[in-house]
Amino acid sequence: MPRPAALSDISKPAPQPRTRTEALRASLADDIVSGRLEPGTPLDEQELATRFGVSRTPVREAIRQLSASGLVRVRPHRGAVVALPTPRELNDMFEAMAELEALCAGLAARNMTVAERHGLERLHEALRLLVQKGDPAPYHETNEAFHAAIYAGSHNGYLAELALMTRARVAPFRRAQFRAAGRLGRSYTEHDLIVQAILRGDQTGASAAMRTHIGIVRDAFRSYVEATDS
Repeated sequence: MPRPAALSDISKPAPQPRTRTEALRASLADDIVSGRLEPGTPLDEQELATRFGVSRTPVREAIRQLSASGLVRVRPHRGAVVALPTPRELNDMFEAMAELEALCAGLAARNMTVAERHGLERLHEALRLLVQKGDPAPYHETNEAFHAAIYAGSHNGYLAELALMTRARVAPFRRAQFRAAGRLGRSYTEHDLIVQAILRGDQTGASAAMRTHIGIVRDAFRSYVEATDS
């Protein structure tokens, strides 16, 4: 049974160029998570459009996407303001993410084709090279492709869609933790356990390694926030 068209290309190593909306959303998310935009700060569409040199349409869409991530609260007839999730809400999001990705990894260990496994290895090698460069931005982009390849490799389209949707909500927080000292190398090491389990067809091991990885990502984000607050 063929995979849905929307998931057919997500295992490709090269990330696609960002749209203006995606670039704007990522920039605003970084400002919010880093504290440069504090909770309660109003987000004026025209001001942001001028700042980024775009029309109000991509600004409006970026704010909508940030609202889905819990970073922005949109108030009817009153505009949008910065709003971080509570610790409990963030923990719930990561808990759901861990279980979805663990299920994907386990199914990928069982269902991935030889070509898909080779593709995963290439992405893993690309991440290794990016660790050496120490630049979190391209590492984050390739990391997105790495996880997406595992979703696709589950060969369960509905599960992959759920994982992608949940990942979109926690993406700003996953991105922020890569700025912590030494995090890129540790992330690669955690990935290696997942990859090796998938390559040997170890469904239980792949699930466990992925679940542990997402838990560490959650804790790394918390540590990053605490460090920036101190």
